Amino acid sequence: MKSLFEQLGGTYHREGDYLIPDLELPDEGKTPIGIWGQRHGHWLKREHRALYDNLLYSFKLHAHLVEADERAERMFAQLSAEMAKREGVTEALKATDQMEWVRRMNGIRARAEEVVYSEVIYRL
Repeated sequence: MKSLFEQLGGTYHREGDYLIPDLELPDEGKTPIGIWGQRHGHWLKREHRALYDNLLYSFKLHAHLVEADERAERMFAQLSAEMAKREGVTEALKATDQMEWVRRMNGIRARAEEVVYSEVIYRL
């Protein structure tokens, strides 16, 4: 008589006197999680533990963090480019006054980061 595990397509392998079920975790993909996805994951783990655990145990956490990372990266790049264009921070400025260009780009990046945090990282 087959066990329910075997009826559902499961198999065993023998180790000594024991039959061990052949279990494999699903492949979560090879896509690395970037810094934005990691930050979102830390926030979920700290502030919304039940949701984090639910995503983790249903094997959906990796895909969720990859998607959040990609969305945040796109938003950050787009905001930075738009702000730089609007404020006249160009390659010409970089060629003539590098320190001014760096100062202004650091300000733009900091503001774009704040928007990404509030719109993607700290949001469900």
